[in-house]
Amino acid sequence: MSESTQTAPAPARIAVVIPCYRSGARAMQVLARIGPEVGWIFVVDDACPDHTGDRVEAASMDPRVRVLRHAENQGVGGATLTGYRAALDTPAEVVVKLDGDGQMDAGLIQELTAPALGGEADYVKGNRFYNLRDVVRMPRVRLLGNAVLSFMTKLSSGYWQLFDPTNGFTAIHRVALQEIDLERVSRRYFFETDLLYHLNQARAVVVEMPMRAVYDNEPSSLRPGRVAGPFLWGHVRNFFRRVIYSYFVRGFSVASLALLMSLPLLVFGVGFGAYQWSESVSSGTTASAGTVMLAALPILLGAQLLLSWLSHDIAAEPRLPLQHFSRPRAAQRSNTSGGE
Repeated sequence: MSESTQTAPAPARIAVVIPCYRSGARAMQVLARIGPEVGWIFVVDDACPDHTGDRVEAASMDPRVRVLRHAENQGVGGATLTGYRAALDTPAEVVVKLDGDGQMDAGLIQELTAPALGGEADYVKGNRFYNLRDVVRMPRVRLLGNAVLSFMTKLSSGYWQLFDPTNGFTAIHRVALQEIDLERVSRRYFFETDLLYHLNQARAVVVEMPMRAVYDNEPSSLRPGRVAGPFLWGHVRNFFRRVIYSYFVRGFSVASLALLMSLPLLVFGVGFGAYQWSESVSSGTTASAGTVMLAALPILLGAQLLLSWLSHDIAAEPRLPLQHFSRPRAAQRSNTSGGE
């Protein structure tokens, strides 16, 4: 085949956002591993004391790289959101978040973005717990913490099949990104988890990609004792917001009735049973079989109704990507303009 008949390379469809805080020289190592499939790279210097943005501008000759700066630290979420907004100003179809600490393999970007580019998902995230051989190498404290956070995230986000919620290696399709009110997403360490809640409210399809994490000697600004309270409050808030909006505002179904009926039954059964037990202990008399049944039956029925709602909630995960809804609208606009 002659040079004149060779096909031109496919246009880039991927943008990468790299939030940086105390990243230093590691940011340059991350940039060096990003392949040609990426068309735009946004390095967000989140008021970094190491002046990562200055280092990148001085050392990088890659025309794809653009440095964005925050005058004040806004957290990993705030830095990522700044990069998201910049990426939306480009033609990129998918935006990847890649941390600047080197824990994520930039060589996996094509694999990570494939479901979103192929129309199979709106959001793809890494999962470091997929392979057993990787799990056994993890620090036990981190393993236990992620297990607890994962269960809480299932409740608050509605994505029951996901694990490793704080994994920062993610890819989001621009259609899903445009459906989210970015101003309402958490700016700090709760960012990845809070984003899942907002994606669920937009009915976005989320899938996971197995990956291997690298645990090096990189410094971490995360302080578990400091973020435990905000994380717990964020999960409780998002759970109630999701339940109210999904089951009583946007829709009302048999599952809504099951949830409404289960709570009074459980409260009555537990309260009545506790009261009768205390009365029996103080008086020294044994409660009658009827009294025991009057406490036990509401608890059993309430638990059954709650499990019924839980089963419905697990089965209600979004199945059709938002991309499938946006394409017909775009085609309709095109046909309308052509008819005029």
